Amino acid sequence: MEEAPELSYGDQNAGNMLIQGDNLGALKALLPYYAGQVKCIYIDPPYNTGSAFEHYDDNLEHSKWLAMMWCRLELLRELLAEDGSIWISIDEDEHAYLKVICDEVFGRRKFVTTNVWQKRYAPDSRVAISDAHEYVLCYAMEPRSFKETRNLIPLGDAQTKQFKNPDKDPRGPWKADNFTAPGHRPNQMYEITLPSGRIVTPPGGRCWRVTREGFERFRKNEQMYYGPNGDGAPSVKRFLAEMPGMVPWTWWPHTDVGHYQEGKKENQAIFGHDDTFGTPKPERLIERILQIATNPGDLVLDSFLGSGTTAAVAQKMGRRYIGIEMGEHAVTHCVPRLKQVVDGEQGGISEAQGWQGGGGFRFYRLGPPVFTEEGQIQPDIKFPVLAAHIWFTETSTSWPKPHDQTPFIGCHYGHGYALLYNGILGDKAASNGNVLTHKTLAMIRASQGDFEGPMTIYGERTMLSEATLNAEQIEFKQTPYDVKART
Repeated sequence: MEEAPELSYGDQNAGNMLIQGDNLGALKALLPYYAGQVKCIYIDPPYNTGSAFEHYDDNLEHSKWLAMMWCRLELLRELLAEDGSIWISIDEDEHAYLKVICDEVFGRRKFVTTNVWQKRYAPDSRVAISDAHEYVLCYAMEPRSFKETRNLIPLGDAQTKQFKNPDKDPRGPWKADNFTAPGHRPNQMYEITLPSGRIVTPPGGRCWRVTREGFERFRKNEQMYYGPNGDGAPSVKRFLAEMPGMVPWTWWPHTDVGHYQEGKKENQAIFGHDDTFGTPKPERLIERILQIATNPGDLVLDSFLGSGTTAAVAQKMGRRYIGIEMGEHAVTHCVPRLKQVVDGEQGGISEAQGWQGGGGFRFYRLGPPVFTEEGQIQPDIKFPVLAAHIWFTETSTSWPKPHDQTPFIGCHYGHGYALLYNGILGDKAASNGNVLTHKTLAMIRASQGDFEGPMTIYGERTMLSEATLNAEQIEFKQTPYDVKART
């Protein structure tokens, strides 16, 4: 990828990237640098509905749509961190098929849930039965631990309004929680004497929620409530100040996360009445996903960036982002929108997040691929690009030293890797700098620091004997023949 500094904006070290180019090629280019590092992926791919959008071919043949999604999902899977998750918006047309693809790519055990988003608040009278919802599929790399690492949802106005303080409790607003539980546990079956003097026992088929010892702790802490007259069914006070949030659930009403009209109004506030994006997602929808799946500083990726909503929300929430868009609107829409975010625009979730501006992004255009269509290394490919590709091919991890310009590209689990290519030693002559000799080996050794161990060295050819290679614990691989192209 090649940076276009004239389109980058704000703090260049904020860790945010906006990439213009085909997302398949961009994902392949990102893998050597970001494999296993993305905490949350959100994508809103074309739905294959038969409609025609200016910037997306949303009328692909069904099998082509499935193939398009499959190869991209495989790359996205490799970018996810061990504790990462992927969220995918989709509607009825391809939802069932996408679920099957994701089960194959990620594994059925990594499926978390299908969330239902209420995209409309009123029916569409033009159709036989109006659809009110879309889906957001969620898969996690480690579903069992996802329950422990995901975040609760902050309480909204509808939830906080349930908390009152009729008795002026100094601990603040509270609500009465049911003091019973289903079942019959002998140590949770006992009599309670109400302040009115009436004695009560659990209703049929239920028991008290705690043992008598637990009840006594609640009572001494003045958390038991028996109604305004002291003669009601026992309940326990749950204080608003003690509520960290709500457990996420799969029903996402428009009152909580917005709807299509809200998304359109947000876009119109930024772009005027430009109708380039017919059904933009509201910022609150993306906010909900990032609330659950990420924390400040985490890396978020959207490879179908559209008008830039995911990137805008990620920045306002203090997350880093990578956004990929192929069309010219990466320049005409995404860049202006993200510049406004940096400058502190107050639309969408800005007020809720206390956003006042800051940060920045780097703009990149997708450069030539590492390989030609024939599988040969591009003749003008730069050393860091090839080094990152070789590192990822050998280790299946992201290259930790993308800014280093030495032939020793790193070690992984006690094995070293080096590359002689493109004059990395200061000599572009094929007969010298890119050939493994005693002289170039000495220069590699000088750049490897404290590392001592077996090593794989890539180069055009080697002048060292087999006995020398064995004595030095070196496996030599020849470029371009031993460099594998990624399909």
